[in-house]
Amino acid sequence: MKILVPVKRVLDYNVKARVRPDGSGVDLANAKMSMNPFDEIAVEEAVRLKEKGLANEIVAVSCGTTGSQETLRTALAIGADRAVLVQTDADLQPLAVAKLLKALVDRERPMLTILGKQAIDGDAGQTGQMLAALAGLPQATFASEVRIDGDLLEVTREVDTGRETLRMRLPAIVTTDLRLNEPRFVTLPNVMKARKKPIDIVTPADLGVDTAVRLRTINVAEPPVRGAGVKVPDVATLVEMLRHEARIL
Repeated sequence: MKILVPVKRVLDYNVKARVRPDGSGVDLANAKMSMNPFDEIAVEEAVRLKEKGLANEIVAVSCGTTGSQETLRTALAIGADRAVLVQTDADLQPLAVAKLLKALVDRERPMLTILGKQAIDGDAGQTGQMLAALAGLPQATFASEVRIDGDLLEVTREVDTGRETLRMRLPAIVTTDLRLNEPRFVTLPNVMKARKKPIDIVTPADLGVDTAVRLRTINVAEPPVRGAGVKVPDVATLVEMLRHEARIL
């Protein structure tokens, strides 16, 4: 079984985002970049399925600039067998990414495509669902447990009322939640081995996909600075402040 794992290069989650002076977006100049954490979980799950003998090939995919090769190398170091970069300098929105991934799904014919439920930069959480719709495949989102038995896929996911179990036939699309697993530490020997694994580079034109921008960002601004806290001498004063200043009573 072949598993396709899309991964995205994003601003490292430990770095505080800076807004450009003109408000056009986030300033990524000289900023530390890394793999989207949800996608890292997806790669880890694919590797675990391979270690169980349920898969024989893992293909990591990324869409973006040449810098995304670094992210793909990380996926290869975790355990992916080969990688594909859809190289473009265009501003890729979720629908464009879903179309590119659909073209790769048609080309690679994976039995399972597993990706993060959302990227921490845009937080749209749309790509997996759009991919499933475009490819006409069953989907299971926000997976906290994945089990495969032959051509059957069983996914446990957390919902507002508790836990839900979905069963479907492969091929299918799965998006990962944080509780699915804890990604392994990437060792130096595996990083060195990853340099020898192949990365196939294609363009959106090679895949016949139009990546035209369909959404326009009006303005990006940092959230307002939170005011300092105030100490009160007693409960009566607190209640009075809540009544007249916070206006929640």
